[in-house]
Amino acid sequence: MFGVLFPNRSFPLALSTFAQVDDHRWLLDMNYFVGEAYDQVKDMCIFLLSDQVIPADKALAVYVQSPGSAFEYRGAVHNACPSAVIPLLWPTNPSQMLLMPPGSAPLTAQIGVSVEDVSSLPLLNLGQQKRVEELAMKVGENLFNFMQSFCTVEGDKLVVPMDILNRWFKKFQDKAKLDPEYLNRFTL
Repeated sequence: MFGVLFPNRSFPLALSTFAQVDDHRWLLDMNYFVGEAYDQVKDMCIFLLSDQVIPADKALAVYVQSPGSAFEYRGAVHNACPSAVIPLLWPTNPSQMLLMPPGSAPLTAQIGVSVEDVSSLPLLNLGQQKRVEELAMKVGENLFNFMQSFCTVEGDKLVVPMDILNRWFKKFQDKAKLDPEYLNRFTL
């Protein structure tokens, strides 16, 4: 029905790698791959093996669960979009971790895949939207830090040179050209 791979971490994995919960849901225990380092797995590629594996009005929805957290939706594939690289963005919920009884086995991180109605899924890939927001915040922080090094204070206002945006953007472009991984370091 579908296959999965973790870019730069795995070969394509068959459906048999997942534990089947029922006719329409599967779970992958991340201990199978990385143990407690599940949060180092940032992306997952999921793909349909054929255009006839699911009805036209259905999708395979992808969810992630960190130890102690609830499942969170990350994206989906369907016949009109038969493959996708989905940012996993593992949930963090340390307060629930503290509520686990002593001596109990810790929960493991899991990826869930389920067949759902296309119409019931969010229109946007939430994982991608969160990644874009994080990137925008980090770029904004970079700009602010650059501007601070050139500003002066007049009363309750920061005063910066008029060409500060041009200077910052030129420096930003130069770094990106010299180091192909520079922009990747802006994401978590």
